[in-house]
Amino acid sequence: MIATKRICIYPKDIMKVTGKGERYCRKLLEMMKIKYSKNEHQFISVEEFCEFTGLKIEQVKDLII
Repeated sequence: MIATKRICIYPKDIMKVTGKGERYCRKLLEMMKIKYSKNEHQFISVEEFCEFTGLKIEQVKDLII
Protein backbone atom coordinates (compact mmCIF):
# COMPACT_ATOMS: atom_id res chain seq x y z
CA MET A 1 0.00 0.00 0.00
CA ILE A 2 1.33 3.41 -0.96
CA ALA A 3 1.07 6.17 1.64
CA THR A 4 -0.52 9.26 0.20
CA LYS A 5 0.34 12.73 1.37
CA ARG A 6 -2.62 14.67 2.66
CA ILE A 7 -2.83 18.40 3.11
CA CYS A 8 -5.81 18.56 5.46
CA ILE A 9 -6.04 17.36 9.04
CA TYR A 10 -8.94 15.61 10.77
CA PRO A 11 -9.92 15.14 14.43
CA LYS A 12 -8.57 11.55 14.45
CA ASP A 13 -5.18 12.87 13.27
CA ILE A 14 -5.14 15.47 16.03
CA MET A 15 -6.01 12.71 18.52
CA LYS A 16 -2.90 10.78 17.42
CA VAL A 17 -0.69 13.85 17.75
CA THR A 18 -2.01 15.24 21.04
CA GLY A 19 -3.32 12.16 22.83
CA LYS A 20 -6.51 14.10 23.62
CA GLY A 21 -10.10 12.97 23.11
CA GLU A 22 -12.20 13.47 20.01
CA ARG A 23 -14.34 16.18 21.59
CA TYR A 24 -11.27 18.30 22.44
CA CYS A 25 -9.87 17.81 18.94
CA ARG A 26 -13.09 18.93 17.28
CA LYS A 27 -13.11 22.03 19.48
CA LEU A 28 -9.49 22.72 18.51
CA LEU A 29 -10.43 22.54 14.82
CA GLU A 30 -13.29 24.99 15.46
CA MET A 31 -10.87 27.41 17.14
CA MET A 32 -8.50 27.15 14.17
CA LYS A 33 -11.31 27.84 11.70
CA ILE A 34 -12.16 31.00 13.62
CA LYS A 35 -8.51 32.13 13.71
CA TYR A 36 -8.00 31.51 9.99
CA SER A 37 -11.42 32.94 9.02
CA LYS A 38 -12.64 29.72 7.44
CA ASN A 39 -16.22 28.69 6.77
CA GLU A 40 -17.68 25.56 8.34
CA HIS A 41 -17.24 23.52 5.14
CA GLN A 42 -13.56 24.48 4.65
CA PHE A 43 -10.64 22.35 5.80
CA ILE A 44 -7.66 23.08 8.04
CA SER A 45 -4.29 22.21 6.52
CA VAL A 46 -1.50 20.37 8.30
CA GLU A 47 0.59 23.55 7.97
CA GLU A 48 -2.12 25.67 9.64
CA PHE A 49 -2.42 23.12 12.44
CA CYS A 50 1.34 23.23 13.04
CA GLU A 51 1.40 27.03 13.00
CA PHE A 52 -1.50 27.16 15.47
CA THR A 53 -0.06 24.59 17.89
CA GLY A 54 3.63 25.43 17.49
CA LEU A 55 4.53 21.87 16.51
CA LYS A 56 7.04 20.95 13.81
CA ILE A 57 5.48 19.81 10.55
CA GLU A 58 7.93 16.91 10.13
CA GLN A 59 6.91 15.41 13.48
CA VAL A 60 3.21 15.77 12.75
CA LYS A 61 3.44 14.28 9.25
CA ASP A 62 5.34 11.27 10.62
CA LEU A 63 2.46 10.56 13.01
CA ILE A 64 -0.49 11.02 10.66
CA ILE A 65 0.79 9.36 7.48
